[in-house]
Amino acid sequence: MKIVFVRHGQSEYNLENRFTGWTDSDLSEQGLKEARQAGRVLRANGFSFDAAFSSVLTRAIRTMGLILDELGQLWVPVSKSWRLNERHYGALQGLNKAETADRYGADQVLLWRRSVSERPPALERDDERYAGDDPRYKDIDGEVPLTENLDDTAERVLVYWNKKIVPELSAGRKLLLCAHGNTLRALIRYLDDLPEDGVVNLNIPTAIPLVYEFGDDMKPLRHYYLGEDGPLPPGEVPHKMSPDPAQDMPAKGEGHHERA
Repeated sequence: MKIVFVRHGQSEYNLENRFTGWTDSDLSEQGLKEARQAGRVLRANGFSFDAAFSSVLTRAIRTMGLILDELGQLWVPVSKSWRLNERHYGALQGLNKAETADRYGADQVLLWRRSVSERPPALERDDERYAGDDPRYKDIDGEVPLTENLDDTAERVLVYWNKKIVPELSAGRKLLLCAHGNTLRALIRYLDDLPEDGVVNLNIPTAIPLVYEFGDDMKPLRHYYLGEDGPLPPGEVPHKMSPDPAQDMPAKGEGHHERA
């Protein structure tokens, strides 16, 4: 049993080095290319899918669609849920990360970005960035967040994982999940039983397929990033197809996912 996780391709806000969260930033031109490349890598390795899952944010939906298009599988049933949305960054959403670090200090911003328990300053409900009036959230008004930490994100993500995805995996279906950096950090922390200090330094690169294989007890057996020539050695992350200095690179003290 296996599932492929893919963080969306570079978004316009990633390119501008802004906090994104629930802001519906679309893919940049680089992100569109990254998403198609992810599809080509999966095709080269013989992957196909029975079902796909994503958040309700455009950058994840478009990444999923481009991957399935490259695989000739646009017909695959797709499920979208707000529970797979990126972590909500509260009043930081839309702000430039470097400017925010200058204002509040790099250590505080690193805590807001990577800590399990630290929440950024909350939005006000009358803020134009508040998502409660967005029609995609009309049925969950009481659950639209004003800010979140990683624990908050994990709580909603794991509800969906256990209720919707685990039964599909247990039935032997081949699954694709396109989501976000913190959505996947929350899942990986749960699946790998990472300590808090292990997840602080965990960074998920954009549009690189990450394969998790499970035993009959639904415990992970192994995981690996996928390159065009197959699984990469433990700790190795494939290079971007064309490095972009404006990409959402890890801040000081952060690293890529290297546990295997």
